Amino acid sequence: MADARQRGFTLIELIVAIVVLAIAVAGVLAGLTAVSVGSADAMVSEQANAIALAYMNEVLQKPFGASDGQVQRSQLDVVDDYAGLTNNGVRDQTGAVVPGLSQFTVAVAVTPTALGALPAGEAREVDVTVTHPSGVTVVLSGFRTQHP
Repeated sequence: MADARQRGFTLIELIVAIVVLAIAVAGVLAGLTAVSVGSADAMVSEQANAIALAYMNEVLQKPFGASDGQVQRSQLDVVDDYAGLTNNGVRDQTGAVVPGLSQFTVAVAVTPTALGALPAGEAREVDVTVTHPSGVTVVLSGFRTQHP
């Protein structure tokens, strides 16, 4: 004979508990997915910043001077030679592809510009733009003058 004081869960109570638990787990997983996507964008942004800085340092270390028409990256020897440089995939100073960074596009613009008391003929604005297919774009600007 069954005791009237038996305790336990009915089938309906068990199904309701499972549904509530499933909804809670789905919410937690959605939150973790959003966080992981955001952290990937931050990594791509940091990589783009580092790439732009490397290109900028390379250009600004070159002496001031008019372009002599060099087109190979390893032969670019003055700031103006870098005007219009575009790399699909990051490349080092010799022109070799840097592994793992092939999705980035780098563009360099060199523009004569007046800078304070210096006329446009004695100063250049250098803009390095790095883009990634995810929509991350970094623009870094610097100046090179004829005077040290």
